Amino acid sequence: MEHQRSSEEQGTVPERKRLIIASNNAGKIREFKELLSPFGFEVVSMRDAGFDGDIVEDGDTFEENAHIKARAVWEATKTPTIADDSGLEIDFLDGAPGVYSARYAGEGASDRERCQKVLDEMHGVARELRDARFVCSIYFIYAEDDEYSVRGEVGGYIGEKPKGKNGFGYDPIFMLNDDESMATIGEEEKNKISHRANAFGQLSKILEEKFS
Repeated sequence: MEHQRSSEEQGTVPERKRLIIASNNAGKIREFKELLSPFGFEVVSMRDAGFDGDIVEDGDTFEENAHIKARAVWEATKTPTIADDSGLEIDFLDGAPGVYSARYAGEGASDRERCQKVLDEMHGVARELRDARFVCSIYFIYAEDDEYSVRGEVGGYIGEKPKGKNGFGYDPIFMLNDDESMATIGEEEKNKISHRANAFGQLSKILEEKFS
């Protein structure tokens, strides 16, 4: 804090530190920029950071996949990196689609196709058996031997048809209650309750210790 006050008194602006999000997903980048805005980072996608390597996400858990992505980008750039792996777990489907959420309907499938595959598999299933959760694991590498892993969840259930046009991924079929899906709420509200927000709430405590 003393250093920050001194910089302001001298009329200088502290250098913004670049932080890479190990993703090129526009929706995810937008969410992370919003969540990271209080900490003064210059947040960029891995493509904008010059990373174009292939990352094989072959972990068995969200945590393992987040670590794989963060480590690959960190090793190539030596720049603070955040990676997340997130997805949908449905009790009736024994936790599927799980770590395969992004490719559940096949490589290159659209969000709409992925949602439809889940709806088809859940057709006729009673409400009490439709419980589900979004899970997010975030892995943050700030420097060599300075790494952190956190996990967040939000509970809900699978609706019988898509509802809402906000969000991305499985948001339109993930019901928070009888009236709202993850795709009917605004981005500001989503950033307060989502699985990613819950995980980031834990990570923010780490960031506050380092950068406040």
